[in-house]
Amino acid sequence: MIPKRLRVDFPGSGGQSIAGRLDIPADEPLAFAIFAHCFTCTKDLKAATWIGRELVDHRIAVLRFDFAGLGESSGDFADTNFTSNLDDLVAAADFLRRAYRAPQILIGHSLGGTAVLVAAARIPETRAVVTIAAPSETVHLGEFLSRQAPDLAPDESAQIEVAGRPVRIKGQLLDDLRRQDIRQTIADLGRPLLIFHSPDDDIVHIDHARRIFDAARHPKSFIALDGADHLLMARESDARFVADMVATWARRYVTPRP
Repeated sequence: MIPKRLRVDFPGSGGQSIAGRLDIPADEPLAFAIFAHCFTCTKDLKAATWIGRELVDHRIAVLRFDFAGLGESSGDFADTNFTSNLDDLVAAADFLRRAYRAPQILIGHSLGGTAVLVAAARIPETRAVVTIAAPSETVHLGEFLSRQAPDLAPDESAQIEVAGRPVRIKGQLLDDLRRQDIRQTIADLGRPLLIFHSPDDDIVHIDHARRIFDAARHPKSFIALDGADHLLMARESDARFVADMVATWARRYVTPRP
């Protein structure tokens, strides 16, 4: 038998069609995981693909999906925000629960990491949460966007650049980012937490990892990704190392199907 690599789709928070890729091990999975990608990225980012396929080798099934308005998912990105991303995460968990098994592991990269910290409370089967290069709050991103589009009213739109790519946003996104209270959410997480961050990350400073770690309660762990870049794109070995560590750590907490 060989692993299955399936294209899937399910309804998103606003009725959009959310496109995903589901990698399933050849043998009975120990657990299912959801991988949430970084801001304006897609499920097909190389690092996400590397991590997903390495986890499959450890018998962990992984669902990667495009948030609404990105990649192959429908919708207008300008109409989305952090809250709608959370709703898409919950919709992904609902899909797995209906069609396969509920996810026990939530993994998030960059802003996707911040999102899984919040979404865990809405996915009761969550047994383990993993963040990779995640901001400790959403104000960090809001300030970056506001510098390019100052005084943007909620219904007004503007084109900005993220990682050298043009993106259209609306002021409602900035308002939504300002409203989030991530620190208290982390304190109330109530799940084992594994934090990855590179001391060399020039997009999200490693101080964010310290703030997440300080705010969280035990059990919590931190692993430094020495020499890694923010997107884990420079070296495939960095992404595979993350997957290996996640698989080893998560075995302590997931409950295999009887």
